[in-house]
Order: sequence, then C-alpha cells, then structure tokens
Amino acid sequence: MKKIKTAKGRKISSIKWIERQLTDPYVMKAKKEGYRSRAAYKLIEIDEKAKILKKGQVVVDLGAAPGGWCQVAAAKGCKVVAIDLLEMDEITGVTFFQMDFMDDDAPDVLIGALEGEKADLVISDMAHNTVGHRNTDHTKIMLLVEAGYDFAIEVLKPHGAFVAKVFQGGTETELLSRMKKDFKSVKHIKPPSSRKESPETYVVATGFRKTSG
Repeated sequence: MKKIKTAKGRKISSIKWIERQLTDPYVMKAKKEGYRSRAAYKLIEIDEKAKILKKGQVVVDLGAAPGGWCQVAAAKGCKVVAIDLLEMDEITGVTFFQMDFMDDDAPDVLIGALEGEKADLVISDMAHNTVGHRNTDHTKIMLLVEAGYDFAIEVLKPHGAFVAKVFQGGTETELLSRMKKDFKSVKHIKPPSSRKESPETYVVATGFRKTSG
C-alpha cells in the first residue's frame, strides 16, 4: 500500500481514505478513462443489470457532483438535468444547478429545466455525511431517498425508472411498499464497484405505473 508522505494533523479515518484512494483500482480506472469519480462505474454496473439508460432519454440526476453519473448518462446520449449543493464543472448535454435539493424551490427549478418534458429516469446518489451511528445514518439517508422519490413520481413518464442510494437495511418497509405499488419491479443492487466495507446499496425501481392526476 502506498503511504502518504505526511499524515501530520490528519484524522486516522482521513488517512485511511486517502491511502485507499491511492490504491483503488476504480479510482485509477476512472482517471484513465476520463471519469470524474469512481462512482461512474456504479451507474454503469447498475445499468448493465437493470438496463435503465437509453439514447434520447431525459434524466434527472440528484446529488450530481462531481459529475460521474452525469458523464455516463450524457455519453449514452441522454439529456441530463442535474443538481448538487457542491460546484460541478460543465458537461456537454447536462444542465446543472448548484443548490440544495432539499430547498423548497429546488424541485420547481428542476421541473422548469425539463421545459415541459417528463423524465425517463431519476437517479440519486445523494447521501448525508455519515456520523458512524447506524440508525442515525440510515434515518438521514432515508429522508433524502423519500424526498427524491416524491419528486420522481411527479416527473416520471409512464414506464420510467428511479434509482437511489440507500444504506444497509435497504429501503424502509413503508417506502418499499409504495414503490411496489408505483413500479412494476423493485430490487436492491450492490454494484461491484461499491466497496465491500461500504454500507451502501441501491434501490432500483423500473416500470413506473403513472397514476391519473
């Protein structure tokens, strides 16, 4: 394992994260292939299993920065509308808004950018900073998942799809029940590029059943 030249003043968790980044094959692969983050491969691998990305689709990316998922969708020929609290450099084919998705006006900003179109796919890699307490972390991320889901069912076309990061324990029963009513298929996928020690997995809902109204 490569060692960092200086670890003075750094927390042990930060040191381990940097050392892991230096030796991570997906980090190296992302640099070689021009992706902004190793997370790009998570979407690629989810797509290989669920076939959610197709040329000409309208995609909304929640929690987009630094842009790995946007790059994958744009490379597939999708029109992408994206949002993140953090800054993100421009990507061809992507309309980006730097704002918090949890702000009251964020959904309307995204809907406005769709210019009257409905989305084929809503993808969310949003996550709160973890505190290391499993129940707290799970609760926080589920608030994001639920907010993303409420937005998705407003903007999706019939037969559309929704993908979101969840933590160990998967999707809560109540939300899972909603998904199974709203979509033909709901499953959890942990892509190979998701680190084994990471508690993350992804809920993938396909075949949106558009309700009236």
